Amino acid sequence: MAAAGPSAGNPAATTREEAAYNLDRTALPIREPSSPPITTLDARNAKAPPRFEVKAPHGAPNVLIVLIDDMGFGQSSAFGGPIHMPTLERMAKGGLRYNQFHTTALCSPTRAALLTGRNHHVCNMGSITETATAFPGQTGQRPNSVAPLAEMLRLNGYSTAAFGKSHETAAWEVSPSGPTDRWPTRSGFDKFYGFIGGETNQWSPAIYEDMTRVEIPKDPNYHLMTDLANQAIKWTSAQKSLTPDKPFFTYFAPGATHAPHHAPKEWISRYKGKFDQGWDKLREETLARQIKLGVVPAGTRLAPKPEAIKDWDTLSADEKTLFARQMEVFAGYGEYADFEVGRVIQAVEDLGQLDNTLVFYMVGDNGASGEGTMNGLFNEATYFNGVPESVADVLKHFDDLGGPNSYGHYAAGWAVAGDAPFTWTKQVAGSYGGTRNGMVVHWPKGITAKGEVRSQWHHVIDVAPTILEAAGLPEPKSVNGTPQTPIEGVSMLYTFADAKAKDRRRTQYFEIFGNRGVYHDGWLAHTVHRAAWESTPRHPLLEDKWELYHVEEDFSSANNLAAKHPEKLKELQDLFLTEAAKNHALPLDDRVLERVNAALVGRPDLMAGRTALTVYDGMRGMTENVFINIKNRSHAITAEVEIPKGSADGVILAQAGRFGGWSLFVKDGRPMYAYNYLGLGVSKVASPKALPEGAATIRFEFQYDGGGLGKGGTGTILVNGEKVAEGRIDRTQGYIFSADEGADVGLDGETPVTDDYKERENKFTGKIGKVTIDLK
Repeated sequence: MAAAGPSAGNPAATTREEAAYNLDRTALPIREPSSPPITTLDARNAKAPPRFEVKAPHGAPNVLIVLIDDMGFGQSSAFGGPIHMPTLERMAKGGLRYNQFHTTALCSPTRAALLTGRNHHVCNMGSITETATAFPGQTGQRPNSVAPLAEMLRLNGYSTAAFGKSHETAAWEVSPSGPTDRWPTRSGFDKFYGFIGGETNQWSPAIYEDMTRVEIPKDPNYHLMTDLANQAIKWTSAQKSLTPDKPFFTYFAPGATHAPHHAPKEWISRYKGKFDQGWDKLREETLARQIKLGVVPAGTRLAPKPEAIKDWDTLSADEKTLFARQMEVFAGYGEYADFEVGRVIQAVEDLGQLDNTLVFYMVGDNGASGEGTMNGLFNEATYFNGVPESVADVLKHFDDLGGPNSYGHYAAGWAVAGDAPFTWTKQVAGSYGGTRNGMVVHWPKGITAKGEVRSQWHHVIDVAPTILEAAGLPEPKSVNGTPQTPIEGVSMLYTFADAKAKDRRRTQYFEIFGNRGVYHDGWLAHTVHRAAWESTPRHPLLEDKWELYHVEEDFSSANNLAAKHPEKLKELQDLFLTEAAKNHALPLDDRVLERVNAALVGRPDLMAGRTALTVYDGMRGMTENVFINIKNRSHAITAEVEIPKGSADGVILAQAGRFGGWSLFVKDGRPMYAYNYLGLGVSKVASPKALPEGAATIRFEFQYDGGGLGKGGTGTILVNGEKVAEGRIDRTQGYIFSADEGADVGLDGETPVTDDYKERENKFTGKIGKVTIDLK
């Protein structure tokens, strides 16, 4: 589509207006023309040159991308699933459903590809940011040659905003030291409100507004999903109030429905008893609905379940009771998220903007998540620490599931059912269970078809070029002085008016943690190197067993043809290697937990080589990637404080919170230390004596038992050099404290480590000079 100007829609446009539209947009930012020197002395006798201004092409649509997290192809009602999502259904009835749309099988890679139009390894996002390595394709740092779509649109006259999850900033760059180049507001977005990282507690999130940590409202009914919708509505209303003719680009990517599965009780209660039939029956029911809706071809068979997933009929009564409740929580979460998305879309309609707003509503950034393992989880942090939870363990917290006292995840059987009619789940790249997601596109002004299905094969990298073409914008060759890596996606605009148009994407590779595959001309070859619930790979990389499917005829990948067509399989395996090398996906790296450790994989580490860190009052939200690592070793914490007359209370230094972490604090004037092991129990060391008034040095020493990871040790508290308390800490967390809660000086943000103090009411009432952490 050629770039439009005002002359087509407004013949009376002035020369100044023409200049604002008819620009060379292939190099961004657009160069401001130079004005010749003015020699007239008196401004009254001189004429000002036209003001330079960049406007979006005339008629360019607003753009709204909605991205739901960790929702499978077969979970939403618009694609035959059990979760009622009326907003998504409304958009589908007024627009198009895409039933062959694909992601990368993991969150950061999908988002990087979506927001740039380039494959995830080209964005250096071969995995999540927290497992980046030193290899090209895996560094976690988007190169300058890969400009984000938001930046392209902003420099072409759009207002831009992002709300929700941003998991594209290198983990070690999330600190006041930066660099901030890859934060949302340095990646093309004028406005950002949300969280930086893979997930957050929906009841007590760690929130940034632009690049500043902010406190959430003190509302007992607070939930992040509603907050994000409120923020998006507020920004959109103000933007259209002040600049009604300026199009917006809004990226609305809430943490829902990623773990932790958190939803208000009234939404969960809507699904009471609706999953008692179990995941096997649910798969059958979903496929029947999918065929009836036309999002799956008639005659499609369910692909086989993974062997690890038990038949529902063989489960115990306790297992059935617990697992059904887990799915009720997730379904309530999904419908609640859709309701809040509906409020955002309604606000756009109320502003008179919906007809010319191009909406992409993506139901998942990968397949449903099997990371809850076989039993589901009360606390997802157990998964990241390699600590199994039994059914009995989770049942103890049955009534808390979905609420603020849980950090839950459902059992993997629901993920397999949620990815019906396919076999696999999130993380399993190449399998459509990991990579196929439902998508709805709605644009009344640009799409005349209503309620139709589109079956052209497309990938998340195709969204950015679609938006550029719809807006009448060329792909830029240079952005901010850097020549650009060409966009690899192809526009889907050709499908809007033609359901039978021939596919324009013929080839796409996939790779995540050694799980890999390739699609080409109706055929799919892939190998399952490791399932999400497996701690180690199934085989060495060279011994992986590949599967082959003729997906043009076998929608669900139910009929493995590897033995029947070995020559076709070999052709696609060779093609994968070619595409992988071209896109910097080699060498393959199947390490997972090891990659959390920066020293093992060569990723930058702010604490590299340091054995001490001194922090100061007010420093907060320091994630584990920017804070010194005290795990699995002896250490000491020394706080220099001043105790006011009448004593002091509150937190001196804490890391993480209710679902795992530790805190050095003062209660009733007495220094204490608490270690919370995965939300399963709190060990405490407490002084029987109150601190003296005036300057004091509080020191906590931890002597680690040794002998491996996650062992215990002895804690000792000293005040002004005098030992005042000692106690045992039987177990510690060996790998990670929290995916979202960081270390805070002078308070314990988000959730509290211990119930010895209140949530968000625990600031230290004395003065903190400095706190030093020493590693032994």
